[in-house]
Amino acid sequence: MISNLGIGTGRRKTSVARVYVRDGNGKIVINGREIEKYFPQGEHVLMVRQPLMVTASENKFDILINVYGGGSNGQAGACRHGLARALCQVDEGNYTSLRSNGYLTRDPRMVERKKYGRPGARRRFQFSKR
Repeated sequence: MISNLGIGTGRRKTSVARVYVRDGNGKIVINGREIEKYFPQGEHVLMVRQPLMVTASENKFDILINVYGGGSNGQAGACRHGLARALCQVDEGNYTSLRSNGYLTRDPRMVERKKYGRPGARRRFQFSKR
């Protein structure tokens, strides 16, 4: 049976990621697909791998991620947040380096809701003087 060394939940915008860290050799699987297949953009792959690079544990663990909601940018941010939380569970020594790089902070920025009587969140209808 495969046991999880650490479990972390990451959130960004409307995306939620559940991250499981296991012993292995650095393989990252997101929703049943390899990370390069799931995120075709290289910047998103790099974003997910940042906590591993900071803690120097790129080839120590296999990572399994289930992510849903939002777009690719939000999902990549959620994966990074969850992975950082899971790495803290694995080793408490990782906490300071992950905290100082800002990977443990939940990014609170969300899309503002649309208000009634308006065409958008802040947009007003066109003003007519006459």
